[in-house]
Amino acid sequence: MPPVATANAVRDIVRGVAITGGVFALAAFIPIVGFMSAVFIPLPVLFYRLKLGRHGGLTVALLSALLMLLVIGGVSIDLWFFFELLVIGLVLGEMFELNMPLEPTVLFTAGTAFLCGLAVLMVSSLASGTGVIDLVTGYVGRNLELTLALYKRMGVSPENVDLLARSLDRIRYVLVRLLPSLAIMSTLLVVWANLLLARPLLAARRLPFPAYGPLNRWRSPEHLVWGIIACGVMVAFAGGALKLLGLNGLLVLLVVYFFQGIAIVAFFFEKKGFPRLLRVFIYSLVAVQQMLVLLVIALGLFDTWFNFRKLGSQDPGTA
Repeated sequence: MPPVATANAVRDIVRGVAITGGVFALAAFIPIVGFMSAVFIPLPVLFYRLKLGRHGGLTVALLSALLMLLVIGGVSIDLWFFFELLVIGLVLGEMFELNMPLEPTVLFTAGTAFLCGLAVLMVSSLASGTGVIDLVTGYVGRNLELTLALYKRMGVSPENVDLLARSLDRIRYVLVRLLPSLAIMSTLLVVWANLLLARPLLAARRLPFPAYGPLNRWRSPEHLVWGIIACGVMVAFAGGALKLLGLNGLLVLLVVYFFQGIAIVAFFFEKKGFPRLLRVFIYSLVAVQQMLVLLVIALGLFDTWFNFRKLGSQDPGTA
């Protein structure tokens, strides 16, 4: 490799690590806003994976991981969460370069990240001599206490703080049992967000992006609705482990229909010619308003029967 090319590659690696480290710093040290910025950690890794190739992208990810380790000052579950985000960027880059279809790209990337996190959790459990459930319970409990302290600093009324404090044990009990679905949901959302953000970025730099077509025409397989029905029946009529399984499955499937609902919203924004700023404003409202999220999910679910976009049989499900 010529010296100029080598110097450019080194410069790109340093730039990639700096950008990834900057986003990580926001995510790690700024409450609320930082948590939302964590979604963007895979994006620079993905970009430099495609720009520099496999070895260059891996170097950016490894150096970013080392930087995270030095900043946090030790191994923790939070650190492994950030490492998973780096894995998402690398795997997405591999899938884009292979020109894989949309669904396998999302499922394989999310599945790889989730399994990596699960493996790390098992190793952490063995290393600490603590059971997985106890390890997760302790982690959830500490984060709930930090949230309670944050609410106090934000000036939340003492009555609401006391109510939350009295409910901590119950909230922790529920969260620990829903953690599998919450982890899968968050991983799918991060993969989906980075896929959408990567498209214009990579197109502007003429880097590879699979020809998915218009994503606002995407729809889930019709038979998936039977999964929703089965999970709903288990939640309503079963008990114990079956009820818990149904609830976890239901939460994961609702994310899929959220994607379909957002695709429908984007389709009509484009069809009606909504201004870009208005679209951004409405998407922002959806991100922070739970009722709007539920409406989007319902829109995606009922699209199975009503076909709001009037997509014909010629429209591929993968869009």
